[in-house]
Amino acid sequence: MSSSEGELRSSSSELDLDRPNIEDYLPSGSSIHEPRGKLRLRDLLDISPTLTEAAGAIVDDSFTRCFKSNPPEPWNWNVYLFPLWCFGVAIRYLILFPVRVIVLTIGWIIFLSSFIPVHFLLKGHDKLRKKIERVLVELICSFFVASWTGVVKYHGPRPSMRPKQVFVANHTSMIDFIVLEQMNAFAVIMQKHPGWVGLLQSIILESVGCIWFNRSEAKDREIVARKLREHIQGVDNNPLLIFPEGTCVNNQYSVMFKKGAFELGCTVCPIAIKYNKIFVDAFWNSRKQSFTMHLLQLMTSWAVVCDVWYLEPQNLKPGETPIEFAERVRDIISVRACLKKVPWDGYLKYSRPRPEHRERKQQSFAESVLRRLEEK
Repeated sequence: MSSSEGELRSSSSELDLDRPNIEDYLPSGSSIHEPRGKLRLRDLLDISPTLTEAAGAIVDDSFTRCFKSNPPEPWNWNVYLFPLWCFGVAIRYLILFPVRVIVLTIGWIIFLSSFIPVHFLLKGHDKLRKKIERVLVELICSFFVASWTGVVKYHGPRPSMRPKQVFVANHTSMIDFIVLEQMNAFAVIMQKHPGWVGLLQSIILESVGCIWFNRSEAKDREIVARKLREHIQGVDNNPLLIFPEGTCVNNQYSVMFKKGAFELGCTVCPIAIKYNKIFVDAFWNSRKQSFTMHLLQLMTSWAVVCDVWYLEPQNLKPGETPIEFAERVRDIISVRACLKKVPWDGYLKYSRPRPEHRERKQQSFAESVLRRLEEK
């Protein structure tokens, strides 16, 4: 690569760096700019912007990479290391996993035997009941972290209960909530889930003031916005925790923050979460894996290693819009957690391209190919 190309690349934006060079993926010594003879793939790439765009998307897509789990490089590749790897598998599945199941079972027994009486017998003593339930939720979250042999290091002052403040954090998995909840009982804004997770949300987590929504229900947005404003005004309410990305990202990238948490007129307290992938990838891809299987993956690993930073509170500056405020907070979290910012809306992974858009691309491609065939 020439020095001029290197200077150009170094001065490009991060988005430009994510865009691949098609020539890098052609056979060595080839170029897409060759004398025209036979119809070849590189000729089509040369004359068709649609194909060039599509090939670039296939080779290197900065959006889909935000939601991909990168498996570790295999190291058990020879006769000396393979027996050691087998020994490690036996330790994790035959010793550590049963012990962790026992630990989690004991935690649930302690939690349910305490939570159920407190929840139903102290109906008339709301302040005392909420205080005990808060401690019990923190306890069961601690048992969950112990069942992964969680090694979590917290940096900065512990959150306190104050009105007109909201905590925001980057989002990798539902275990983000558990990791944060074991230190302080947050009221979280979260997607309503089916199955046993939804049951826990409805019965247990609502006791700490959590708010649920459904992405498919447009009216839920207005209800959630109203509940958010009501919650931050309460002096005795648990601190409010929001994951403004709105979806799980693989802890290497940071997608756009939703502005809802930044237009409440309150102090925003950023939290940066960074997982060490040395033993397990904590990213949860909900489209490919249920949360139960995700927990089993964590419980059969050696450990979950994580750092959590409670960063300096931020307020809206004069003349700053909520969107600019959200980007500024995203910058702070991304720098602290070593995340690469990308200009994508995380909700795009839940939507499909419109038929009109696909038809325009197909028509453009067909016209390019027909013109090229006519020239031949």
